[in-house]
Amino acid sequence: MTYPSWMYYPASREPPSWVHNVVSVVASAREQIDSATHTGLTSDAVLKELRPGLQGHGYKVEASKKQADRIRRPVLFGDSGSERVAYEVDGVNDELGVLLEVEAGRGAMSNAVYRNLIRSSLIVGARFLALGVMLEYRYAAGATPSYRDVHDLLDAVYASGRLALPFEGVLLFGY
Repeated sequence: MTYPSWMYYPASREPPSWVHNVVSVVASAREQIDSATHTGLTSDAVLKELRPGLQGHGYKVEASKKQADRIRRPVLFGDSGSERVAYEVDGVNDELGVLLEVEAGRGAMSNAVYRNLIRSSLIVGARFLALGVMLEYRYAAGATPSYRDVHDLLDAVYASGRLALPFEGVLLFGY
């Protein structure tokens, strides 16, 4: 099996070059972030390992939970063109219009992926979404195949045609 597992949507389009750059960065961090061999990974820990490589490709990546290190992108503007509503993202390449969201255990066990899909869809200038999830989230009572579950979700979204995401493309990667 290749690492990381990944899928680009829509499947009818060839992945743009930025996809291969992101996948390469994830692959180079495998020793530190492979969810098949590491337990207790957090999204912050994964972002810390991916940050240097992504920055080399023009991404801004959240450095910490401090206000100054967070990445906000506008959704709505108000009076005098001021930002009225904005959402935080884990990373962004403004030149390419790529938003990055990385989820760990919470993404597997809650609705974090749904939240990421909706919120990132509303961000001004977002052309693409790169969404990273654990291959498998293991916990005391069992395991959840996070990547497979999100893969199935995105397959359904793109195959049904009932919900049109506003992105030119979505990269799903399992780390």
